Amino acid sequence: MRANAIRRAFTDFFAERDHVVRPSASLIPTDPTLLVTNAGMVPFKPYFLGEEEPPWPRAVSVQKCVRTVDIDIIGTTARHLTMFEMLGNFSFGDYFKELAIRYAFDFVTGPLGLDPELLWYTVYETDDEAEEIWIDSIGVPPGRVQRGGKDNFWQMGIPGPCGPCSEIFIDRGPAYGHDGGPIGGGEDRFVELWNLVFMQNIQDEPYHVVGDIPAKGIDTGTGLERLAMILQGVDTLFEADCVHDVLAAASGALGRTYGEDERVDVTLRLLADHARASTFLIGDRALPGNEGRGYVVRRLIRRAVRHAWQLGSESLIMPRLAEVTADVMEDAYPELKANLDFIRHVFEREESQFRRTLATGTQMLDEALEGSETGEVVSGALAFKLHDTYGFPIDLTREIVAEQRREVDLDGFEAEMAAQRTRAKAAWKGGAEAVRVESYKRILDTVGPTEFLGYVRDDSPALVLAILREGELVERAEAGQEVEVFLDSSPFYAEAGGQVGDVGLIESATGRIEVGDTQAAVTGLHGHRGKVESGFVQTGQEVDARIDSPRRDRIRRSHTGTHLLHWALREVIGEHANQAGSLVQDGRLRFDFSHYTAVPPEELGEVEQLVNQRVVDNHRVGLLETSKDEAEAMGALAFFGDKYGERVRVVSVGDFSVEFCGGTHVGSSAEIGPLLVTSESSIGSNVRRVEALTGMAAYAHAREARERLADVGRFLGMSMPEVPAGVRRLAERADAIQSELDQRRQQERTAVAADLAGAARRTGDTSWLVAELDDHAPVALRQVGAQVRDRLGSGVVVLGSTTGGKGALVGLATRDLVDRGVSAADLVLVGAKLLGGGGSRDPELSQAGGPRGDKVGEALDAIREAVARRLSA
Repeated sequence: MRANAIRRAFTDFFAERDHVVRPSASLIPTDPTLLVTNAGMVPFKPYFLGEEEPPWPRAVSVQKCVRTVDIDIIGTTARHLTMFEMLGNFSFGDYFKELAIRYAFDFVTGPLGLDPELLWYTVYETDDEAEEIWIDSIGVPPGRVQRGGKDNFWQMGIPGPCGPCSEIFIDRGPAYGHDGGPIGGGEDRFVELWNLVFMQNIQDEPYHVVGDIPAKGIDTGTGLERLAMILQGVDTLFEADCVHDVLAAASGALGRTYGEDERVDVTLRLLADHARASTFLIGDRALPGNEGRGYVVRRLIRRAVRHAWQLGSESLIMPRLAEVTADVMEDAYPELKANLDFIRHVFEREESQFRRTLATGTQMLDEALEGSETGEVVSGALAFKLHDTYGFPIDLTREIVAEQRREVDLDGFEAEMAAQRTRAKAAWKGGAEAVRVESYKRILDTVGPTEFLGYVRDDSPALVLAILREGELVERAEAGQEVEVFLDSSPFYAEAGGQVGDVGLIESATGRIEVGDTQAAVTGLHGHRGKVESGFVQTGQEVDARIDSPRRDRIRRSHTGTHLLHWALREVIGEHANQAGSLVQDGRLRFDFSHYTAVPPEELGEVEQLVNQRVVDNHRVGLLETSKDEAEAMGALAFFGDKYGERVRVVSVGDFSVEFCGGTHVGSSAEIGPLLVTSESSIGSNVRRVEALTGMAAYAHAREARERLADVGRFLGMSMPEVPAGVRRLAERADAIQSELDQRRQQERTAVAADLAGAARRTGDTSWLVAELDDHAPVALRQVGAQVRDRLGSGVVVLGSTTGGKGALVGLATRDLVDRGVSAADLVLVGAKLLGGGGSRDPELSQAGGPRGDKVGEALDAIREAVARRLSA
């Protein structure tokens, strides 16, 4: 009975017994506590826990599963697989032990046709009920039922449902080992066919039962590959039809025969297993990576490639094995065939990159091991260098070293890793560009370039290849986290050539990221930077990537408008006006060009008119990909900031503007809309900058200017055409009034100064005045004080005032007094302290002030005392 027939027989048997047939769930579980789907009951876990109401009381499924606990011994035994299919029937609070045992026995001895005389049974050491059912209800000999310990208690290895189990074994005969039944005999002789789990308990850690689940259930599992091995009469799982065809393909690819040599046999078994497992994982969008399930996929591929490489394989082997796996499994899993191009592409990229790593890393490791003693420890520093610099995984280093009976200093390796993570995180937050670039290069080497689709579409399905958070690769990003996401393809334009990056949304079935910027992390790799707004997004997920299309349209107008502006500037001010930089944004642009002087307004007007004439003429915008030499022969101008390879993109507008450009553009010049120059300025020696608006932004600017002009006209009682001349007349009149006002104020200050000078005191032969003026600003105090000082001839003047709640002081001393040691600054500072402020240090003219204007009177009193003491001395 071949594998396809076994699947059909199993599902048909239980469907006839009222079980709902359920398809296999993905190997990427929705349960966040699991890395991969590792058992048939995983999709049904919420029903067993009572978290969800089961939609049916009974179910049957053929579930693809992956377990990695035995990965290190895969190929060295006849009965371990990483990927396998679990046939299972389930009861959610419906039937329990009696019927589950009856179904299992009837199926094994009925549709499968196995001889009851060859079957053995085990039960948990305290499960009297199950033993009685086997003996009394089924009628098996008591001597064929054995009691087992923890192997007969099923649990997931993590908190969750659990329970005692009962197993069915088949005796393959003395040729496969010694007798003694399943518990006492050899594992190769007594092969487990079926495990019936009586789901009745909950545990918080393995073997620590804390209670019963709400409704008792049944979870059974029988490995398809094991059944196929028994029913097809072969010695190992690898000879069953569902595995053997893949092994045979590996044998053909390597040119080695299975059975010729144990080392070759181990490699062929490993290739068959790892190819099957990684093909299924990639088909479910678990992509090679450095963490989580991505690392599981990467490790499987790399182990397989290394073993093939050691046997002399010089060409890619995994894509071919993926094809065979898809062919073999097509009846049960047609999606593998449908996704084969994608799966093959992932294998090709991963294997090609790792073969380069193997060549370098293996040579370094061989040199380090050469001449070393058996048992000698390989340093953690070397293992880290292989990992960090050459991408040589630590698991592979350990495997190679162990084959030569040596060890790796894992503590030293982990210390180096921890130090690197600390450095990388600190440098990332500090914006260290070199660290960022290296991180991006590693991502590019790992996931490959981004296919840009934005020239022809604004949204597209895509696959999440990697997620970066705070400088570290993560498998999953949750709501609220800032991330940078890398996709296999994208409509998002990454900032380049002056054009800003796109914004938009990346949505999966489980979450949404709002993309706020798109950057070319390194050439060919688009980094979508944003925040997870809801749910979660993880690597391997299919997403819908969708840009903000209206914003992109406005950017396109600005970018094509930049090309027209460049052309017009060269037409008006000369061909020396070459681009020196640009910024193309939503509705606006900035263009830098070489020129030695300011562009006069009339020339700027001519530039603007030329551009808008070409807009109105509606010239076609052409896009052409060609060789760099051909583009230059066409007269194309290189756009500043772009890097050009041998193939370039040329953008032309009509027959007058031809530029190298990788940006996005409108289809015709009319789509630009109006272009309005808003400013022209210098940004450096012989470099000028023009800023302009396009499309509706230009229209809005013009409309606002028109409305403001109309408002001025209404206020002045003039029509819009009359406003400029009217405003000029008003400005001239205002200047005349201001001049007259200044003259009157000066006259008033002169009169005040004369009155103050007449009130001055004398100490000895020196005149002095300390006085307060109402509401005089500091500049007025200085003007009045200077006139008082000049009238005194020789003397000291200090004036104070309060304006806006703040206090101001101005002190003046004539030159002769300054020469005798009198300082206006020292006197003013006496009062400034009371105002809560400070002052200048000029001895002839000092100004001070502070926030406490209510203290001006006290400040002036203190200054009077200080002046009197100083002059008396």
